[in-house]
Amino acid sequence: MNKIKATLIIVLSLVLVTSCVDDLNVAPKDPDSIMAGNLLDKPEYMKQALGKIYASFIISGQGANGGPDITSGDENFFTTMRALWNCQEITTDEAMCGWTDVGIADLNTQTWSSSNPFLTALYQRLGLSITYANDFIRITNDTKDPVVKQYNSEARFLRALAYFYQIDLFGNPPFTTEKDGVGKFYPKQIKRADLFNYITSELKDIEATLGEPGFSYPQADKAAAWMLLARLYLNAEVYTGTAKWDSCKIYTDKVINSNKYSLASNYRQNFSADNDGYHNPEMIFAWEQDGTYTQGYVGTTFIIESSSDAVYVRAEDFHGLTLNTNWNGNRTRKNFMNILVDTLKTYGNVPVPASDNMFSQSKDKRVLLKMKQSIDIPSASSSGDYGIGVYKFTAKNADGSLPETFNPAYACTDYPIFRYADALLMRAEASFRLGDKEAAKNDINLVRERAYGNTEGNIQASDVTADFILDERGREFYFEGQRRTDLVRFGKFTDGGYNWQWKGGVFEGVATEKHMNIFPIPSDEVASNPNIEQNIGY
Repeated sequence: MNKIKATLIIVLSLVLVTSCVDDLNVAPKDPDSIMAGNLLDKPEYMKQALGKIYASFIISGQGANGGPDITSGDENFFTTMRALWNCQEITTDEAMCGWTDVGIADLNTQTWSSSNPFLTALYQRLGLSITYANDFIRITNDTKDPVVKQYNSEARFLRALAYFYQIDLFGNPPFTTEKDGVGKFYPKQIKRADLFNYITSELKDIEATLGEPGFSYPQADKAAAWMLLARLYLNAEVYTGTAKWDSCKIYTDKVINSNKYSLASNYRQNFSADNDGYHNPEMIFAWEQDGTYTQGYVGTTFIIESSSDAVYVRAEDFHGLTLNTNWNGNRTRKNFMNILVDTLKTYGNVPVPASDNMFSQSKDKRVLLKMKQSIDIPSASSSGDYGIGVYKFTAKNADGSLPETFNPAYACTDYPIFRYADALLMRAEASFRLGDKEAAKNDINLVRERAYGNTEGNIQASDVTADFILDERGREFYFEGQRRTDLVRFGKFTDGGYNWQWKGGVFEGVATEKHMNIFPIPSDEVASNPNIEQNIGY
């Protein structure tokens, strides 16, 4: 909501600790609280309440490292974005974390249980965002104000987004809407296919009342809804058993044909402090970060610092961050490095040479890696000194300058949820699945031409295979929290079709059980709600 500033407490049906936005500069009548009954006559207050729902995905709660919405041992550890990133990345070939905190090793090796604290945190945080959204929607459903009606649709989008992550990660979550009260009953589970139908129906229903594409970044608009629909349909066969490639193509076409977005000329801008929708034509929807208003060691600050170290690439030098630096945890594994660095094009189909420690030979400008102590990670608990460092996100602008709101401790880099390159590659995959390799090739080459700066990396229609598309998505979206979902869709997350170092707790990697394509419902939740049945296999 244009730099979320945590200052205001709002009471809806339950206590909501809210965020206001700097472009409003509105003070409530009572500096401490606004009661729900007062909100409807003040659209500016409604925007402030809506800001809280947006903020619930990216920060822990009220204030800078204080006032978490959900109490935990470390509020910065267990936020939606950070837990989501861990579940989507370190469970795959793209990342591995060297920290010894409880639960991390289990994700590194695909040996998690229903008591994993990151799974619990993510499950609870998504549920909290849904609760916030339900309350806001209930209060605003009967509004006649067109502005508040749009806010209502944005809240429904954010609820749909939270439910999307739940259907993808947990399969059959408990289900509530604005029609349900707070704390009055045990919510019942919804079947995965039924939740899919609900989310798609919701997104179609709000399409007309959302803002036009690009109307006011980072608020959700029609293009954000189209991208979420496209991603749902891209994975429809996983969620429902029935593929819906035609529908995926319909909604990617809407984004592309809106002519409101294009690829950034510099790939790195998507992960720099000036990656926001005001400066970057590629960003469709993101979770906004600001060094002043969204302080906390979460979001892109977490990605940058956890990938930095005092020896190989220092946060002080590479990113400009000088406070609480170089956490030295996350890096990628050898298996993914050989996907990212297109060895056939770059090195003549030989392994990446250790002497090329900055990968300077790579013509693909998406390669933002540096060799560490060894290319292999010797144990599942090895420090971040081993493997391949990933330096994709930065706290500086794309040209190396510092942003206006620069803070030496907290990044101003937004976390991308939907960007234009994904519209192209989702459409390419849908076209391929429908038998049109030529159309798939054309969309893929648009992305590769940006990566190479010319047509040298272009492919032919005959090069388009399922494996190539999966690899290309990896090259384009690594460390953006999509890898697990992609691997599941291509049938390569579990089983033995594709293994990587320390998958299953074994150095070379082994097959894992197919039921692990979704995570378990946290054991505490199963124990406390008699209406919840644990996912099969757990």
